Amino acid sequence: MGIVAHVDAGKTSLTERLLYAAGVIDRVGRVDDGNTQTDSMDLERKRGITIRSAVVSFELGDLTVNLIDTPGHSDFIAEVERALSVLDGAVLVISAVEGVQVQTRLLMRTLTRLRIPTCLFVNKIDRVGARYDELLADIARLLTPAAVPMGSVSDLGTRGAVFEPFGLPRKALGELLAERNDGFLARYLDDGLSADDYAAELRRQVTATKVHPVYFGSAMTGVGIADLIGGIRSWLPRATALPSEALQARVFKVERASAGQKVASARVFAGSLSARAYVDVHPAEGPSYQARPTAVELFERGSRRTVERAEAGQIVALRGLKDIRIGDQLGVPARGAGRLFAPPTLETVVSARDRVKLFQALTQLAEQDPLIRVRKADDITVSLYGEVQKEVIASLLESEYGLAVSFSETTPIHIERLAGVGAAHREMGAPDNLWAAGVGFRVSPVAEGIDYRLEVELGGLPRAFHTAIEETVRQTLHQGLYGWEIPNCRIDLTHTAYSSVGTSAADFRRLVPLVLMRAIAFAGTTVLEPLNHFELDIPPDSVSRVLSLLADSRGLVTRTALDQDRAHLEGTIPAATTHPFEAHLPGQTHGEGILTPTFTTYHPVPGTPPARSRTDGNPLNQKQYLLHLNQA
Repeated sequence: MGIVAHVDAGKTSLTERLLYAAGVIDRVGRVDDGNTQTDSMDLERKRGITIRSAVVSFELGDLTVNLIDTPGHSDFIAEVERALSVLDGAVLVISAVEGVQVQTRLLMRTLTRLRIPTCLFVNKIDRVGARYDELLADIARLLTPAAVPMGSVSDLGTRGAVFEPFGLPRKALGELLAERNDGFLARYLDDGLSADDYAAELRRQVTATKVHPVYFGSAMTGVGIADLIGGIRSWLPRATALPSEALQARVFKVERASAGQKVASARVFAGSLSARAYVDVHPAEGPSYQARPTAVELFERGSRRTVERAEAGQIVALRGLKDIRIGDQLGVPARGAGRLFAPPTLETVVSARDRVKLFQALTQLAEQDPLIRVRKADDITVSLYGEVQKEVIASLLESEYGLAVSFSETTPIHIERLAGVGAAHREMGAPDNLWAAGVGFRVSPVAEGIDYRLEVELGGLPRAFHTAIEETVRQTLHQGLYGWEIPNCRIDLTHTAYSSVGTSAADFRRLVPLVLMRAIAFAGTTVLEPLNHFELDIPPDSVSRVLSLLADSRGLVTRTALDQDRAHLEGTIPAATTHPFEAHLPGQTHGEGILTPTFTTYHPVPGTPPARSRTDGNPLNQKQYLLHLNQA
């Protein structure tokens, strides 16, 4: 189960309260005091926010809950992505005071799209300004019309606030369930339903993500927690896979132990996973391979213990997998296990006195977050989701590696797209070929992904050489003619040659980049910038000012809806201007504007394409680059 919410809604406090109710801890920690069970990083304790997802397991009666406390700040959406990929159900926390926030809407939309059964918990009912009827209306309007309150609140907004649960056979619940099931509707109209019938139908519709129960309470005082626990036990589905099935597991977190070795957290969806037994590993990128975990540790009652075997439904920590990455699948790969959120579209230059140590440290941090990419060219750059990540990276580098760093201004990450078809090859033994290998490629544009194909006989080349060629091809595509990645491309291997005596894999690794880039240079590339789709809610009297601000930011409005209380705008805006627009929005909307940007696609950059330095130091202009390749 995952706990997800906007920052400061009370996710970690709710986790503490659940651990206390389960008897795992004997006192409830406070986020503000920095003594919570799941926030372990120094920066998490200092800032009172969750940055890395944490796993803790406990018992609620006969139900074992593996709970994942996830970050709420939008800069750490990649951590949320990993948590969502392994969930059976979720609790979405909403503050009764602050209400539905931008991140809340993004998370609810994602939970709905992934069909993850979800209960809603409205926290902080004991705070001044807490709302009930108005908040339920906002939930129905902004999150889901299928939210059903499971009780009322008395003395709302006071220290004496109490959650009073409803009984199941009631008109509002019956009508909501009947709207979504014709069979239940017929029985409802005949007035022949018992409380057990209501419970069974509610359980079915929650599991099918058609309905979302809403509980109210306070994680700080414990009010409403027992009712929420009852809802978790009653409505969220339990894992049903069997240990006898084929192994299917997914790695959602990688960290380093005190001695520097990797520790990978994985959810076992089906089958069993044994220590010291070889398993098939399927990386998100690159060929599959076999590996053997040296130890399997099971999350249990707030800690971990070493076991010989983990089974379906459990979350484990694996040691000894030195090449493991977040997102890797173990055993039989699951279908449709792709990325849930878009990769980061921003980057910044990181500087420190010791560049070698800085690059090594950033590379290790990138192992823990595959959406953070590190480049080393004239400068060392790192990709980001937002400005808060700079502070996190700086804190980690200082506390774990003793490095003081500074950052440049954040800029958008562009990509390159092939403009046409290009081909090139080098014969082994030719005067312009310094290596004991021959290779040829044809490249062409595709809509999505890297499509690597062979037009040569697989058996005509040793397997190790084929592996070296494909790995080098994928690495070379990380920087195109202007220095940006080429993420969507078809590559056909059209020619190979080698000597059984003098050729090594290193010959292909040196030759492939030169030949592949020559083919790309013949095809030509177009530089694209990231484009966000936005939803914008503003007061009606600020529409003209906001439209002017959007025009200055190269934004395009595609849909407008006006009513008495608000104006709703939708459209597109470049990622490069999204953050400046967001910074100026409060001043144009009396502080009431709510912007929800979501990366959708890339589009061509107007004017002169921006370039960034390549790691190989080659020229960036396409014509100059083609001339350089011909001379080489």
